[in-house]
Amino acid sequence: MTATEAAPPTTSAAPGVRQVWTRARGVVLAAVVLLATAVTIAVVRSDAHHGALDPRSADPYGSRAVAELLADRGVSTRVVAGLDRARAAAGPDTTVLIAVPDLLTQSQQTSLRTALDGSGGRTVLVAPGSASVERLVPDVTADPATSDVSARPPRCDLPAARRAGPADTGGLRYTTTHLGADTCYPSQRLATLLRVPDSTGDGDTVVLGAPDILLNERLDQQGNASLALQLLGSRPHLVWYLPSLSDTSATGTDDEKDFMDLLPGGWLWATLQLFVAAGLAALWRARRFGPLVPERLPVAIRASETAEGRARLYRKANARDRAATALRSATRTRLAPLVGVPVSQAHTPEALLPALSAHLHGDGRTTLPTLLFGPPPGDDKALVLLTDQLDALEREVRRP
Repeated sequence: MTATEAAPPTTSAAPGVRQVWTRARGVVLAAVVLLATAVTIAVVRSDAHHGALDPRSADPYGSRAVAELLADRGVSTRVVAGLDRARAAAGPDTTVLIAVPDLLTQSQQTSLRTALDGSGGRTVLVAPGSASVERLVPDVTADPATSDVSARPPRCDLPAARRAGPADTGGLRYTTTHLGADTCYPSQRLATLLRVPDSTGDGDTVVLGAPDILLNERLDQQGNASLALQLLGSRPHLVWYLPSLSDTSATGTDDEKDFMDLLPGGWLWATLQLFVAAGLAALWRARRFGPLVPERLPVAIRASETAEGRARLYRKANARDRAATALRSATRTRLAPLVGVPVSQAHTPEALLPALSAHLHGDGRTTLPTLLFGPPPGDDKALVLLTDQLDALEREVRRP
């Protein structure tokens, strides 16, 4: 190639940065919107439920108001975060409130029940689930269906409930086989507030289906304040137990949590939604179903340009074996009809070589197997020589 010749333009089948961005910007934008929405929801929810059921918190979901009212009536409130302190505080002059019983492990619940049973005090459980309530309170089960929280009449003989009147109750619903239990504020005949007396001593256990009567934002509604003060103020001391995942008192190997237990609720539905979204995105970006539709090229491309382009690709990849295979295959296809061999047998040495030998003279017949079916050339020079020999063979066969 001389200095004045223009270098052939380089082409690439890979899309450029602009093309990739054009194709992917919709997916990227959707991912950014989903991420921003998730962060916003997380921030809003974390702010709204900060200090939930904490007697030191003045937030709407806190319980400082009920603690202040109890203090005015001479009831001291002490907040504990460890199971050992909650068990040690049990006694006939103490009410132990367990804010979130479901956070306790099985061994913690069993240990707590052993400490509170027969202590003579009162235990208040706030919205325990099915597994928790069965371990913490004998003969009590939770219904799997929940109810909405609304003002309900007591409809029971419990003095505290009758004096408070209608209160915002609901949530989980409970049944019991204990004959001396008080089932109050029923929802579809199932209690949303349950009081079960201890089998020994003067103590009892109160089970609340929802924490709303203890929250700051609802304490001044209905008979919530009266009911909360009577349930929590029956003893001079109140121990407010706030379970946490960091409590080191969890023991035993039967309730060790694996990775799946640490995932938040609703992760299964969230994963399913992600798979559905991925499937819809794949259908959106996929080709349309149906037969291929041929399109006319905007310009006519000469066969020589196509051949040169393919040759450059072979050379760039050092694919001399594929280039030689293509040259030999095309030559055999053109020679077969000239010597009376069907095109379907053009690539069979047993059919093509004898017919070609009959049309040749001299030493050319001995080199036919290597020329048409031999190994690939070792370098570019050998490939060029092979091309010349194939052209010479085709000219000799075509000679009259």
